[in-house]
Amino acid sequence: MIERDLEGWTIAFDLDGTLVETHRDLVGTLNRMLVREGLPTVPMEGAANLIGGGARALLEHGFAAAGASAEDATRPELFDAFIADYIEHIADHSRPYDGVVETLGRLAARGAILCVATNKRSDLSERLLGALGLTRHFAVIVGPDRVSARKPDGAHLKEAVRLAGGDPARAIMVGDAAPDTGAARDAGMPCIVCTYGYTPIPAAELGGDVMVDRFAAVESAIDGFLSAQRLRIAATANT
Repeated sequence: MIERDLEGWTIAFDLDGTLVETHRDLVGTLNRMLVREGLPTVPMEGAANLIGGGARALLEHGFAAAGASAEDATRPELFDAFIADYIEHIADHSRPYDGVVETLGRLAARGAILCVATNKRSDLSERLLGALGLTRHFAVIVGPDRVSARKPDGAHLKEAVRLAGGDPARAIMVGDAAPDTGAARDAGMPCIVCTYGYTPIPAAELGGDVMVDRFAAVESAIDGFLSAQRLRIAATANT
């Protein structure tokens, strides 16, 4: 029988680059927008670092890489076309990283509340996770449109945890980029950094508490946090 030793704890996950490898579909949509505008496409290889700041930032970075102006990338009709195209192709190639399904199942079986806190729009996040059969793992899926701020503001994490029914004082963030570590610091939460994700900043420089090279290692990193906390409590009680 699995011990429910994580009851009372909430684990908040970023989406793109943490739970799901999404860059092929996102960059695919970006390239179709570039072709539509008569611009050269960006190579799929190496374009993953364009991911992470949302659709508008992706368009701006992509159009800049193609030699176009920022004004070209910020037209409302272009953004609308990007979203419509991405919805149509949202899970053509996107897949959960190895170990995601199994690890989420184990954490839930141990009593943890799981939620998603992403800068991706909530409806797009729900559509993606639903297409991949991952929705069942999460109490809530929270994009910036459902809270008062977006990462790296810690309010995003705190409000997402509360919406999940958890306590921000007993929560851990799992992410892959600066908005995740910044939000965790602002919220006073420990942060596990997945080194395989989407960040132009080296993972070691993001300021997380611990780094993991594969998603399956997230569970042992959580156990490490909790063991350290129990030791601190025991030391305080003995002083």
